[in-house]
Amino acid sequence: MGELIERKKTAVAQASDEFVAVQTMGGRMHVRWDETAQATPHGQIVYFAEFLATAGIFDSWVQSCPLRYTSPNAPGVRDVLGTLMLSILAGSKRYAHIAGVRGDAVAAQALGLNKIVSEDSVRRALKAIEPQAAQTWMHQALQGSVAHALDRSWILDMDTTLKSLYGHQEGAEIGYNPHKPGRPSHALHTYWVGNLRLVLDMQMRSGKQHSSGHAKEGLGKLLDERGTRGPALVRGDCGYGNQDIIEVCEKRDRRYLLRLRKTANVKRLIERLFNRQDWTQASEASQGWQAIEDHLRLSGWSKERRVVVLRRRIKRDVALTAKQGDKGQQLLALAFDETQDDAQLWEYTVLVTDVAYDLNAIGQLYRDRCDCENGFDELKNQWGWGGFSTQDMHRSELTARVVALVYNWWSWYVRAANPQARREALTSRPLLLAAVGRAVHTGGQTQVYLTPMHAEVGLIKKMIANIQAALAYVRRAAEQLPKLNRWHALVGCICERITGQTVLPTPPPALQGAG
Repeated sequence: MGELIERKKTAVAQASDEFVAVQTMGGRMHVRWDETAQATPHGQIVYFAEFLATAGIFDSWVQSCPLRYTSPNAPGVRDVLGTLMLSILAGSKRYAHIAGVRGDAVAAQALGLNKIVSEDSVRRALKAIEPQAAQTWMHQALQGSVAHALDRSWILDMDTTLKSLYGHQEGAEIGYNPHKPGRPSHALHTYWVGNLRLVLDMQMRSGKQHSSGHAKEGLGKLLDERGTRGPALVRGDCGYGNQDIIEVCEKRDRRYLLRLRKTANVKRLIERLFNRQDWTQASEASQGWQAIEDHLRLSGWSKERRVVVLRRRIKRDVALTAKQGDKGQQLLALAFDETQDDAQLWEYTVLVTDVAYDLNAIGQLYRDRCDCENGFDELKNQWGWGGFSTQDMHRSELTARVVALVYNWWSWYVRAANPQARREALTSRPLLLAAVGRAVHTGGQTQVYLTPMHAEVGLIKKMIANIQAALAYVRRAAEQLPKLNRWHALVGCICERITGQTVLPTPPPALQGAG
């Protein structure tokens, strides 16, 4: 009878219970599934869990969550939020990708979770949170993740990115979408801590609400909340150089540096200033830009304001195109290196500002704003900010804020490991997260054996040592001051390592080294 049962075993059952010979290019290998072993491809998450535990930020985030269950069979709030955070850290971009971390018992233990829950549990949990309560909860969490770095001078950058949509989501409207014209989208209005590339807050709006007018309310709220510890400068591109945004800053006595659109009046200003002789000289430090200042009052402005015009000559690699004929045949003309000196091409940028710094310094100060574009690129392509879509906008915005929060935490963690330079997730995850980890329980202890797959093992160990040194500093301080805010102390320690003394060097002309 036993032999009959044995013969009825399927190939799948035999592969699960027995070693199976597999012919590989390197020779025969014997393989057997072991579903009882505790292992993880993210072995170094134990160090990140220590970082979160020492600072107390994950526990505080879970405790303040407005999610409440009444069913005794419901998963724990910590399990839901821990699962979502682990999935984001692992590089997930869809709720369905949560299935890829369901068997990670090592990470679950490190994060203090009872279990990794399913993607459906995460979706239902986020839906169960009341929208207004969720907005307040995540707003406070994002503020808390960066607030302790804002004790000194800092810059607030504003910008908007678009999240293209492919289904029937709430708010999926066709608006301005240069990358995918005609594709419905959501607009993510984001406020950054300049040069540190951290998210201070964000709001998600429908695709048609992409203009700066829909960011005005959020900007005013942020400036009011920060009070006297607000930004030394508010900075934005041409979408924000208008009366509404300028008025928000002026009413709260906040300095601003905003780019203007090249409207008819702005073009007339450029023409008027072109032949003036008091343009600053282009230099290597100014990257070839010349500057001049004047005053301008545009239509719709309440008063005349200071403007700075920047120009730079284009000497090479210029292509001019034009259409000819009824069929619209495109013609191309190239300006080569042999371009004559009397054939000059210029590019212009016009800024409105109330800061009284040197003209060349203002140009560099605005060019530093471009760093937030790198932050958008990292969040959308490496952290899944463009994913985790649901039919209702509430959950889409909530998850986007959770992604931004985890991104902030990981950014601080990586800067603790490497204060000299910022590393994006594309390089920091393989260095500080990926490693095969195998857990062994013996004598009431859990021992984790790490097998790194990265070639830079020495660098990884050095970076981990830097993190543990920062945590040791916080623990010693906490022993002497039991009421110490550990997260505040940890952020202060990391900031000192980044810049020496301040988060952003002052005065603004030197504002380049923090990010």
